[in-house]
Amino acid sequence: MPHYGEPAPTGSEAGAESEVEVRIEAEAEAVARAAHAGQRDKAGRPYAGHLAAVAEGVRARGGDAELVAAAWLHDAIEDGVLSEEWLEEAPLPQRTKDVVRALTKRPGEELEAYAHRILATPGARLVKTADIAHNADPRRLAALDEPTARRLALKYATMRAHLGLTPAD
Repeated sequence: MPHYGEPAPTGSEAGAESEVEVRIEAEAEAVARAAHAGQRDKAGRPYAGHLAAVAEGVRARGGDAELVAAAWLHDAIEDGVLSEEWLEEAPLPQRTKDVVRALTKRPGEELEAYAHRILATPGARLVKTADIAHNADPRRLAALDEPTARRLALKYATMRAHLGLTPAD
């Protein structure tokens, strides 16, 4: 069975790759659900629902297992539910770790710098696109008070512009 980071198997080895992909996604999901257990989104819903929606959005946009895993973990470091040290030692593909780091907004960081890091990291823009799409979903925003919904809609529109995304993305 291939190890994380090895080239994709070909021919008869392709089934092994599927097992590795399933394992990568399942492990990331389990860690993310445990780490964010008890956490709620701004509307009071379990936070894991957001993570699941972003992971599904990545998959629907053609993201592979490494990016789906990053979607599950995309807020873990920023939210403080997992540490950078945990990420460094985690048995995850380097690409997954790089995307999670790129998506971790640092305190006081300007949006331009954050967007530049996302754009410079292969795969990070796709995960951030799915994240913004879910966060900016009118149904989610409708569950918030009007000032919060307006503030967040502006925040997401600004980030879309920095990333070269359209509202349809």
